[in-house]
Amino acid sequence: MFRYEIKKVFARTGGKVALALLLATLLIGCRLAAGDYYVNENGDYEYGVAAVRKLRALQKEWSGILDEEKLRLAIEEITAIAATPQGQSKDARESNIAFSWGQATYEIRLLLNNSFADDFQTNDYYRAQSLTPDDAKHFYANRVRLLKEWLADEQKGAYYRFSDAEKAYLIRQYETLATPFYYDYTDGWLRLFDWYPWIAMITVMVLGYLVSGIFAGEYQLRTDAVFFAARHGRDKAVAAKVWAGFAIVTGIYWMMALLYSAFVLAWYGADGMACPVQATRYGWKCFYHITIGQEYALEVFGGYVGCLFISGLVMFLSARGRSAVVAVLVPFVIIFLRSFLGQADSRIVGEIMGLWPDLLLQMHETLAYFNLYEPGGKVVGAVPLLLVLYGVLTVFLVPAIYRAYRK
Repeated sequence: MFRYEIKKVFARTGGKVALALLLATLLIGCRLAAGDYYVNENGDYEYGVAAVRKLRALQKEWSGILDEEKLRLAIEEITAIAATPQGQSKDARESNIAFSWGQATYEIRLLLNNSFADDFQTNDYYRAQSLTPDDAKHFYANRVRLLKEWLADEQKGAYYRFSDAEKAYLIRQYETLATPFYYDYTDGWLRLFDWYPWIAMITVMVLGYLVSGIFAGEYQLRTDAVFFAARHGRDKAVAAKVWAGFAIVTGIYWMMALLYSAFVLAWYGADGMACPVQATRYGWKCFYHITIGQEYALEVFGGYVGCLFISGLVMFLSARGRSAVVAVLVPFVIIFLRSFLGQADSRIVGEIMGLWPDLLLQMHETLAYFNLYEPGGKVVGAVPLLLVLYGVLTVFLVPAIYRAYRK
């Protein structure tokens, strides 16, 4: 029965179209992720694997502990390039030539821009070239200072409405982060994170369509009377449907996740797994103490938990309501509802949206949010709560689907 239920899903024309859509999503995602470029000494753009290798070789020269001495050297190089005629030119080609000279320190430049920003929420691309080597000693201290200033300014921090305990927690997380950072070339991981949420969202919507018909199909084909009248129609047959649904979700999700990851990391390289997330352009403000490798684990595992929960909810509504039409809309509602309600000026709505299941599909962005909760008087970030909450709910959904359909 288990294999038969899986076969029924993919034997339908809709099932085959869904597989074709997943393949197209994977190919498009890989193509978008492989869109990085290298600027040569003539100011021309180069693309492809050869360009990636050239950029990687340049940035690998700066790998290692990002201490004061290395920061001083980076500032000296950045300011020297900015002072050249090409660095000050308004001509596009001349500017590209100057940019080509600074590609080796490009990621460090972005970190410097964050550290020496005017305030916690602004960023000036040209800030790094106005620094002096002596500024390097303030690089890590600025990260904590800017956070404290932002939290102390009630106007700028009003949207988050942090309690005193939450403010203290954020400051403690910033102050206890181990410094200096280990820095390395990380383009492979950053490009992977850029498009992973998009692939995960398309995947969960397609999965919602595939599993929605597993239970409702018997009513649509008017075979429900025969199905439930069979000897094992209300026990083993129902269980086979439940496990077939979760097996489809598991197989397709991991196929998409691993194939996409393998392509991107093979294209760019997997260097930088041991770097803290704060040593990258997107993770500078993150308050979680994790490495890029751990972030990837959260990305794929969180996406899996999200897919299981959303698909399980689709199957429950399909089994309970005997219709796939309403159930198949669930992934769309879950994914897009936060876009409409996420900016509401309400603490309650903000806290609910901070634990909305679609955040599991985009852990890279979720890690950047300052969503904090105080269960039992202890401050924690949203990420562990999301994993525990929807992991537990998914476990409870399995018997709930079984009972809803057999009755």
